[in-house]
Amino acid sequence: MIVRLNKSAFDHARRLIGEDRVVLDDRDDWSEHRPSAEQENEFIRLHGFEEYAKWHLGIDPAESEQTKKRYKFPYGDFGQVHRCAVISAESRAGQYKYRDVQNAAAHLHGMLETLREKSIRT
Repeated sequence: MIVRLNKSAFDHARRLIGEDRVVLDDRDDWSEHRPSAEQENEFIRLHGFEEYAKWHLGIDPAESEQTKKRYKFPYGDFGQVHRCAVISAESRAGQYKYRDVQNAAAHLHGMLETLREKSIRT
């Protein structure tokens, strides 16, 4: 399996961060904050796979476009970017040596850390 960077998802995440649509949560919170399978299915039913794809930094081109298996490395909850999800994506992409996904997640992580530092100062 070769996972490639989903450039439109990366651009979408950068826009959301720029709009301050973020949750600056702790590193290990993603297991509690990630959407459930039911929430994912409902989002797909309402918005389709094209919108679902925008919330995943990786794409597995070997999988069908109309399946959840195609989309890897989620970074948010369909409304906000979660710091914990970005950190998880960065770590897992590095573990599997998907460097373009890892680098994109690292860039998003840096953007989130800048926001976090600003929020701590105020």
